[in-house]
Amino acid sequence: MRQLKDGIFSLNGRELALLAACTLAIIVFSVASPYFGTPGNAATILRNSVELLLVGLGMTLLLAMGGIDVSVGIVMGLAAICVGRALEANTDPVLTALVGPIIGALLGLVTAAVVVLGRIPAIVGTLGLLGIYRTAIFILLGGQWLSGLPTGLTVLLGTSLLGVPIAAFVIVLAYIAVWVALRRTPFGLHLLAIGNSEEKARLSGIPVAKVRFATFIISGALAGLAATFYVASYRNVEMTIGSTLALDAIAAVVLGGTSILGGKCSLVGTVLGVLLLRILQNGLLLMGVPSLWQPVVTGGLLIGVLSVEVLSARLPMSPLGWARR
Repeated sequence: MRQLKDGIFSLNGRELALLAACTLAIIVFSVASPYFGTPGNAATILRNSVELLLVGLGMTLLLAMGGIDVSVGIVMGLAAICVGRALEANTDPVLTALVGPIIGALLGLVTAAVVVLGRIPAIVGTLGLLGIYRTAIFILLGGQWLSGLPTGLTVLLGTSLLGVPIAAFVIVLAYIAVWVALRRTPFGLHLLAIGNSEEKARLSGIPVAKVRFATFIISGALAGLAATFYVASYRNVEMTIGSTLALDAIAAVVLGGTSILGGKCSLVGTVLGVLLLRILQNGLLLMGVPSLWQPVVTGGLLIGVLSVEVLSARLPMSPLGWARR
């Protein structure tokens, strides 16, 4: 059975290669642009990585299970709208911070119901939900941005503990919790077993439906948590929020070594994949490349990684696409 290959502090060959790629990209962009290597720009890259790190963690679980959710970016958008409305209603900041994860978890439950109970392939079901959720965002916003939101949530989440931003603590704790769940609990073993072979997992007595439900709900809650940090940082919600987030998350997770077929994941690889993606996007922007081309870079990386996987026979092919081993 393929499984979680890394520890929290250990690096395998793929992760070392990603670390080297991040280092090389930093050197190249620092030479190409005098603004890239500044502390302020480094803080910007890390700030822009927060939502993707959280959504990417959920996507890691989904892909490891053999699933996918292309609607996670729009889920974050819907949760962000709810957080924004809570702020406008002068809800207590602590309660407001919980709105995002709760809404995200509820939307994850809807996704699970469609995919698991409806027996619809995840890619098809979440594409359908993507269209529905996108329309819902337009209706909820009435064609206008939420802007100039109250600062209560920003103040709450903008504080630091021991000189470290709260966002960093939350992300580290989330990754540690998922690592423990994957390594030390039946949930992790069951999830990876389902990703390796759902039929064999079912025959082994694993509660496949329950694990799949839980995983979609966890992914939704993480997207909702990302929405909370997004609103706290920018104090607005735009019409196009989250439109490319799912693509970025899939690319970062696959780049990090999680198998698109399921049964194997790398949490450290996901972190490095997210950082490499954000470094490339930031560096190209500073070099004058329009942001319009960022999805091209992301899509190109995804295609390139999967092509290498196929050529190295890690993803066997059938006439209709990827075939499980």
